[in-house]
Amino acid sequence: MKAFGIFLGLLFITFSMNSQEFKFEKETIDYGKINKGTNGERTFVFINIGDAPLLIKNIQSSCGCTVPEKPEKPIMPGEKGKIKVAYNTNIIGGFSKQITILSNAKSARKILKIRGYITKEKLFEKEKSMLLNN
Repeated sequence: MKAFGIFLGLLFITFSMNSQEFKFEKETIDYGKINKGTNGERTFVFINIGDAPLLIKNIQSSCGCTVPEKPEKPIMPGEKGKIKVAYNTNIIGGFSKQITILSNAKSARKILKIRGYITKEKLFEKEKSMLLNN
């Protein structure tokens, strides 16, 4: 009888772990072409389309130049959640980075992407500013 109870408990845990699912509005955020030093924060929005609370266990970025912020509380069924990502916009040039989400969803690992191009400060604006200050 005790073994049967343990079996049912494990079955219930396994079932509830596999009944979460989430859907993102966008899986890739394109920053486009932006100037060096501009705001590098963007937000991925998702909804829990499962029938149990969704737990974001961990978020990993492909480099230290990308800092993700995970939701601390479980996302209940039907609720929206947000994952903030900050990219260091002081690095000039093109970028394409991955953010890996580890959760209790059916697909435990989800990959999101950010990409864009950081340009130097516009020389014309800098020169104009220097002329006005003289």
